[in-house]
Amino acid sequence: MTRLSREDILLKLRQKIATGIPIIGGGAGTGLSAKAEEAGGIDLIVIYNSGRYRMAGRGSLAGLMAYGNANDIVVEMAHEVLPVVRHTPVLAGVNGTDPFLIPDKFLDELKALGFAGIQNFPTVGLIDGTFRANLEETGMSYALEVEIIARAARKQMLTTPYVFSSDDAVAMTKAGADIIVCHLGLTTGGAIGAETALTLDDCIEKIDAWSAAARAVRDDVIVLCHGGPIAMPDDARYVLERTEMCHGFYGASSMERLPTETAIAGQVASFTSLAVGRRSRGLAGLSQ
Repeated sequence: MTRLSREDILLKLRQKIATGIPIIGGGAGTGLSAKAEEAGGIDLIVIYNSGRYRMAGRGSLAGLMAYGNANDIVVEMAHEVLPVVRHTPVLAGVNGTDPFLIPDKFLDELKALGFAGIQNFPTVGLIDGTFRANLEETGMSYALEVEIIARAARKQMLTTPYVFSSDDAVAMTKAGADIIVCHLGLTTGGAIGAETALTLDDCIEKIDAWSAAARAVRDDVIVLCHGGPIAMPDDARYVLERTEMCHGFYGASSMERLPTETAIAGQVASFTSLAVGRRSRGLAGLSQ
């Protein structure tokens, strides 16, 4: 795998922005997903525990449940994904609220493995209500995710955190985030996608507000959108054409779960609907 520095990666991304070409990032839950994404020309690949659950047929929110140690899982996945990705920067999803994490040691381990940077996942940003309030009150807060991004930035790792509000966007940009990813909720569609979501126009309003907040702190921060009803290329085009300041799209279910569901189901249907001619006479003998 070719290792690019943070500065080289950002230079390439800003060159795309200057020419009006959207930046496209994607999650990979398997080595095959990562290989296929790179073959399609993706700019960034991110691996985290939800990718494993998603490609095992479970909902992406399984990554927020106590089904395994998220940081251990991403290290396991590294051995599957990193050896097969040749040129694309790969980032690690880091659970910054893990109370047993030794942050600097873990970040150094990720760098040594070959990761170009990190993203904050699993994230308490996807949790709301009383449960979220209790997490914040008992030391498992979004602020810890901001801190892990700040630590990674100081180590010259690329940082692409999820944000869920203008306040989050400000905090992450102040922490040194290179890219903020406006998270609009669990991706809709497919066999295990969400059914409750914002409209695309709702997403545009939020992205504009969050990007404006971030760029008021530092005007070179890159902004991507992710999730909710932005599931397919036409959805992304609709949003990118209408937002004031959004430089691209980051997909997870959109990049691997939805196309995998469609492609495999379609391929199997093509086989199960085969109508064969005279050569089928040989098959009849098998039942005798």
